[in-house]
Amino acid sequence: MVDFVDKLAYDVYDLQKLMELLRGPDGCPWDREQTHESIRRNLLEEAYEAAEAIDGDDADNLIEELGDVLMQVVFHADIASKAGRFDLNDIADATCRKLIRRHPHVFGSFRAKNGDESLVFWEDIKREEKLHGSTYDEMQSVARNLPALWRAEKIQAKAAKAGFDWPDYTGALEALRAEAGELENAIAAGENIEEELGDLIFSAVNLSRFFGIDAEHALGLSSDKFMSRFRKLEASALSQGRSLRDMTLDDMEALYQQAKLEE
Repeated sequence: MVDFVDKLAYDVYDLQKLMELLRGPDGCPWDREQTHESIRRNLLEEAYEAAEAIDGDDADNLIEELGDVLMQVVFHADIASKAGRFDLNDIADATCRKLIRRHPHVFGSFRAKNGDESLVFWEDIKREEKLHGSTYDEMQSVARNLPALWRAEKIQAKAAKAGFDWPDYTGALEALRAEAGELENAIAAGENIEEELGDLIFSAVNLSRFFGIDAEHALGLSSDKFMSRFRKLEASALSQGRSLRDMTLDDMEALYQQAKLEE
């Protein structure tokens, strides 16, 4: 144990051994109690934190966050191993085999001229492996646990690949306007509001696809922008000796518009 703790540097195999120790009889009670289901959310959160580290272009932070993602993989592997299902080597074996199968332009006789052609090879082989006999089958394979905007974009892309798509963005823009009208009618009628709101958002995602815009990222930027403006709104109110709770909506809107003009 002392030699293990005092090592100058660790590798992936040390991480595996450390997880086995933590989940062993003399390890951590909490770690031993965990299941695939109990730490499912942790895996998602760590992946998002790694993505944020990528956006921040911070190498040290990215090392830490990718380490957390790797730790989650090792954690799940140890849970499965102790249940007699599979282990980390099985995961590595399956992944290596998949990479070799889906790169016939590297490990076989095919040759790819560019990245797009490489992706075609990958998707064609994936379709054969998953026994996708229809576009609907491919849509069904899109993970339901993806963020809704992301999932919508992937589903729409599969429909477009099958030829079910507008010739250009104008059709998508007109569909967005039509969905806005249907939402207004639903609100007036007091029914199907959730459904029509969903259709409006789905159409907005479709429009973003025509411009190569990640709707998830675009919404994130808008959220950040709103927060920045609201911070200025609060600061302006404070400088005037006013509390937001005592202000009217019109008063706050005026400060919000002022914040927009200052950008």
